[in-house]
Amino acid sequence: MREKWSTPARYLTLILIIIFIVTFGWYTRPMFQPLIIGGLIAYIMMPLVNLMKDRFGLKHKPAVNLVYFLSLGLVLASPVLFIPELITQIQVFSNDLVHIYEEALLFLSEPIRIGTVVLDASDYLSELESSVLAVITSLPEQALHIIESTSRNAAWFFVIIVAVYYFLLDWDKLRELMIRQAPVAYRRDARMIFLEIKELWAAYLRSQIALMAIVGTVFTIAWFAIGLPGALIIGILTGLLNIIPDVGPMVATVIAIAVALLEGSLFLPISNFWFALLIFVIFLVLVNLKNIWLRPRLMGRSVDLHEGLVFVAIMAAVLLQGILSAIVIVPVIASTLVIGRYLRAGIMGTEPDLREDLYEVWEAEQEKEEKVVEEKIKEE
Repeated sequence: MREKWSTPARYLTLILIIIFIVTFGWYTRPMFQPLIIGGLIAYIMMPLVNLMKDRFGLKHKPAVNLVYFLSLGLVLASPVLFIPELITQIQVFSNDLVHIYEEALLFLSEPIRIGTVVLDASDYLSELESSVLAVITSLPEQALHIIESTSRNAAWFFVIIVAVYYFLLDWDKLRELMIRQAPVAYRRDARMIFLEIKELWAAYLRSQIALMAIVGTVFTIAWFAIGLPGALIIGILTGLLNIIPDVGPMVATVIAIAVALLEGSLFLPISNFWFALLIFVIFLVLVNLKNIWLRPRLMGRSVDLHEGLVFVAIMAAVLLQGILSAIVIVPVIASTLVIGRYLRAGIMGTEPDLREDLYEVWEAEQEKEEKVVEEKIKEE
């Protein structure tokens, strides 16, 4: 029997491994974002795979192939279906912008009287036209940057769709591989930690869906109430884009403001400008209610975190790391606390507070699956 490594050799090897992992992670950090996105998409699609397995008796790989390639086909077909209409809408929108620009020049060319005050903006028309001309002349250069960015994003898109497929196909193997890294005596604890983290992420996903539904409904009602053309579509879009903190609802509201400026209200007797301003005010009120009260309340309860901590964490993530980190920061903090409580119990020499009920449910499901496999073998 070979001799065990000495304690200094083991510690030195561990330190070298940690240094290598940190260095490798630092140089490959651009890969983390598409892999995280791929993992989130696979996590959302996994219930469909399980549904195909349970409802139609498909094996894992055929179920994954069916769900994945059907979803991919819908994603790739959607541009073909919507691009012609999108091009038409862009042409109409660009013509409206030209009309608005001409109206603005005509409006500014005449003195503006407010009581006894007369404002003459005609002196600034040449500067305005120069600014517009500068924007137009810079479009070719901007187009090159857009093409370069699009090419890079297309490469990341392929990384994401490949990652989604293999996460769906081999997640069970990857999960068991991670659990087996724990010593045999602690694998039961490792599985209970995994099950608790899984439950947290599932609850967080349910809270996100609930938040999207509430936001979409409230904005749809608000847009209908003031007579915004396309209120239903814009309201639904606001709800769907709510998964992107702050930026998503803002994009939908910019669309609503553009519609308001171009078409006005269906029944309110106010100008298009004041109608667009009303939409912006309603957006500010509703989005702040959502950010300060509704979102922290829903997400905090789903993962058992304080509402104030959820609000601060999301705002800090948006400011420091961007949109993707804001999407996952809440369940990441909750998962870190689960692991931290277990490590603290180990350090303090106390009994860890683990979810035995989740483990019992998992054991029952495993026994059920084993019986189904045995019955199939007997039938064959």
